[in-house]
Amino acid sequence: MENRQDLSGDPDKGFEYLTTGDYIGSGIPISVFKKSMAKFTDTILDREGSNKHIVYENIAFKAFNGAEVVSGSCFSCHSSAAYSLDGKVIFGLGGPGTDFQANLPRQWKLLKIIAKRASRKSPLEQEAFDHYNQWFQPALDYVQTTNPIVNPAFRLEEAYAMHRNPVDLTYSAEPQFDMNAFNIASDVPPLWNLKKKDALYYNGMGRGDYSKVLMQASTQGTVDSASARVVQQNFKDVIAWLYSLEAPKFPGEIDKQLARRGEEIFTSTCEKCHGTYGRRPYYPNKIVPLDEIKTDPLYAQYFAQQSNLAQWYNSSWFAQSSPKSELKVSAGYMAPPLDGVWATAPYLHNASVPTLEDLLDSSQRPTYWSVESSPKGLEYEIDDKIGLQYLVKEDAKDKSTFDTSQPGYGNQGHNFGDELTAIERRAVIEYLKTL
Repeated sequence: MENRQDLSGDPDKGFEYLTTGDYIGSGIPISVFKKSMAKFTDTILDREGSNKHIVYENIAFKAFNGAEVVSGSCFSCHSSAAYSLDGKVIFGLGGPGTDFQANLPRQWKLLKIIAKRASRKSPLEQEAFDHYNQWFQPALDYVQTTNPIVNPAFRLEEAYAMHRNPVDLTYSAEPQFDMNAFNIASDVPPLWNLKKKDALYYNGMGRGDYSKVLMQASTQGTVDSASARVVQQNFKDVIAWLYSLEAPKFPGEIDKQLARRGEEIFTSTCEKCHGTYGRRPYYPNKIVPLDEIKTDPLYAQYFAQQSNLAQWYNSSWFAQSSPKSELKVSAGYMAPPLDGVWATAPYLHNASVPTLEDLLDSSQRPTYWSVESSPKGLEYEIDDKIGLQYLVKEDAKDKSTFDTSQPGYGNQGHNFGDELTAIERRAVIEYLKTL
């Protein structure tokens, strides 16, 4: 499918829509948050109305029936203060601070009681919450992860799609397909690389019009294909904003001479998959076969062999109406552009490698590791290894430990850096700081 994006949108309107828009469709009654809102002012986005008193990752908006509700936004996952300068949040950077290991069904059961109690005087709020719950409740059985940091975004989309009629996207109490019980999650990629890519996601399955492929969050609560069309039209502006994004500049010192040596090594060993940068940038959009990349194959294999999401999507309004899009699965992983790669730890599609140094020297990758944290959040290393500061653990007895021995989360493969000397690897890392 030819990749020609509609870039006629307004970037500023796109960002505004992502931070205040109704693309989720429904949510939790705002009355649940009234007490906390009275004590909080968001200084990150400085929004108006109810959003002024809600954390920047969430949105307050009017649901399909006019009730004001709150839900997560795209920036619940695609924003991070990692490596930020002057305490500013980097929008478009995947945040590794989320944790989906909790017993979500039990937490949701408690929240439902609170929501019902808070909205008992508002039939509209109750209706909006019931609508939201009919999608969210079934999804909870499929999104609890067995590792920290990783994100089950596609499992959520799969679970929402399971209860949608593909033709008009209306609710279907009868599941449209079956889902595998094992949850395979992934790292959250940076959004600024989207403009370089002809196919999205780690396995390159997102093809065609990006305004369709990227409005996955709308499957959480939109009413039908008519409301989805409204979201899609607004996502033209979102695409324009995404195309305006630039990777953040490395905030530390760079050894320019060593970086030039690293560029030479990168050109001879890495360029064929990850492309060129600088004056003549070129990105090859290469999907590397599993037997070549040798990274953990389960994520790619799941969507290629077990998941019904692509089949549902390709028979649905998303693929069958204009502008066209599709999910085209492959048995491989797409070598990503490396703009701002220094800021995007952890590495590999499954977040199994905490630093760039570990990525380029597979012999030192830890089997069990946990991220060091401070009162300000996760700690990062920009002077040496480049990535998450971590502690090597002896086992995975606590939930803060990333366990690479689990299915789908192995840290093997991408061993191309092993052929380099220690000083050559250091030179390549110095060059990667410049991207």
